[in-house]
Amino acid sequence: MTALGDLVRWLSDPANWQGSHGIPVRVLEHIELSGFSVLVALVIAMPIALYLGHTGRAGFIAINVANIGRALPSLALLAFGLVIAISLGLGLGFWPTVFALVPLAIPPIVTNAYVAIREVDRDIVEAARGMGLSEGQILRSIEIPLGLPVILSGIRTAAVNVVATATLGALVAGGALGRFIVDGLALQEYDQLMAGALLVALLAVATEVSFGALERATVPAGMRVVR
Repeated sequence: MTALGDLVRWLSDPANWQGSHGIPVRVLEHIELSGFSVLVALVIAMPIALYLGHTGRAGFIAINVANIGRALPSLALLAFGLVIAISLGLGLGFWPTVFALVPLAIPPIVTNAYVAIREVDRDIVEAARGMGLSEGQILRSIEIPLGLPVILSGIRTAAVNVVATATLGALVAGGALGRFIVDGLALQEYDQLMAGALLVALLAVATEVSFGALERATVPAGMRVVR
């Protein structure tokens, strides 16, 4: 109960909601870091996954190569990202963390996008070809709309993973909510540590719920089950 009371007091202290180190600023930093990392992963992974899903070529190899990111420890990726950022003169904080988070976000995006396109009924695709639609038109007008809920499911998984892991950026002088956790541990201010952990958990849950609602909203009307 003492720990819970300390947590409540820390969160209710107005000083922790103000200034450049306040909760609103740290939340925005966390959203910016996570959102940018997922966006970079999308730019890298989505075109490859859509092309392979549409053509059906080398899908097994691509998915297994992308899944290497699942096996790499987050701290190892962070250390590797730090080396890359320093060698490019990008400094500490934001960019090393981005380099560590992008490989974490790529596997679920590639896997779900590929599966989403391949699971579209081939009879519908062949009918579209028979009507004279080009391959690009089939992908844009048929395969992506029908597979969009599954594609968004992969993006949701990637976003939640990134939000939860972005706290490691504080280990390389980054900001975001991980700052509360690292500083709280270093200073033995466990109320600050618990507050940081709680805020990260709430942000991850909010991300899950938001993408889940978007995923349900994109299900085509003809595919929805009406009770």
